[in-house]
Amino acid sequence: MAEVDVHPTAIVEDGARLGPGVKVGPFCIVGPNASLGEGVELVSHVVVAGTTEIGARTRIFPFASIGHQPQDLKYKGEPCSLTVGADCLIREGVTMNPGTEGGGSVTTVGDSCAFLANSHVGHDCRVGNGVIFSNNVMLAGHCTVGDYAIIGGGAAVIQFARVGHHAFVGGMSGLENDLIPYGMALGNRAYLSGLNIVGLQRRGFSRADIHDLRRAYRSLFAAEGTLIERMEDVAEEFSGHASVEEILAFIREGGKRSLCTPKIGTES
Repeated sequence: MAEVDVHPTAIVEDGARLGPGVKVGPFCIVGPNASLGEGVELVSHVVVAGTTEIGARTRIFPFASIGHQPQDLKYKGEPCSLTVGADCLIREGVTMNPGTEGGGSVTTVGDSCAFLANSHVGHDCRVGNGVIFSNNVMLAGHCTVGDYAIIGGGAAVIQFARVGHHAFVGGMSGLENDLIPYGMALGNRAYLSGLNIVGLQRRGFSRADIHDLRRAYRSLFAAEGTLIERMEDVAEEFSGHASVEEILAFIREGGKRSLCTPKIGTES
């Protein structure tokens, strides 16, 4: 069994749980309620606070602040937690906050995610697997980000917004509405600019699947009829098509934000 390696300048408080092969580098602080899974590495100057669980083999780089109390003025010290999955990459200056009583008291991050320098995960967020945040991404509280979504550098996502699986938010965008699975949002006040075709190709979606998604997209956001009517038509035409049905389910589920829609005259 691999031994734990704690640098002499690091502080690991009593009660902290360190799995086999954990490396705690210079000037790191690990709080008494933190848990570091097998093979986790804190490179240097990392603070893991609060009731925080870090999954196996996740690497955290200098000056990241993981698990300190949420940035919510309504927070009164109630128990809350943060869970980060396995095989994540958390770069310099990243901040992740635990949950609050108003949002279920937990923030969760999935496996195999990458959070580049100075990105932020707000309180009560749910982040899926394989998600990528570029530098300086700002995710406000109570957001949901689906598996394999990508958020470009300097983008901001408003509180309570939902970002669907395999979606893409362009750099410097401000997302104020829910972004459908497989969708792409661009702009200062982001609009739906089509499908994340490059992402779909990279994830191994077939040409036939992508073609069907584009047809369904055009039908959903056509000018004729109401959205409900168009959804009914798409549901009938693409019955059994898992990716299209995922988009329809996302829209039906709804949330506290409106749906991100295309600008008039734009196509995928």
